[in-house]
Amino acid sequence: MGECIFCKITQGEIPASKVYEDQDFIAFHDIHPAAPVHFLLIPKQHIASLYEVGEMDQSLLGKMLWLVPQLAKRQGCENGFRTIINTGRVGGQEVFHLHIHIIGGKDRLPTMIHHGQ
Repeated sequence: MGECIFCKITQGEIPASKVYEDQDFIAFHDIHPAAPVHFLLIPKQHIASLYEVGEMDQSLLGKMLWLVPQLAKRQGCENGFRTIINTGRVGGQEVFHLHIHIIGGKDRLPTMIHHGQ
């Protein structure tokens, strides 16, 4: 966790262009957007990936999914959006802190997200 870039963002050690923040989550614009609207929603609690969630995380995950359309609408995605959760190295996950990509703002949206592209 000490080297997790997303943990550093949640702790305010690294600046981010925030879309939303509460006691459990933070959402911020992706630094390499794949579309006009592209932000990430992450729990403040460090969970490495979707593989790592347990029974005790059900309410956190429920709130996380509930937030997605609320935040997407606020960002102008009234006609739809794409959500992507990359899980594990083979699944394309590059930052090992659970996060959801919310992508919209154009008609054709990417199917895969790779940081740094």
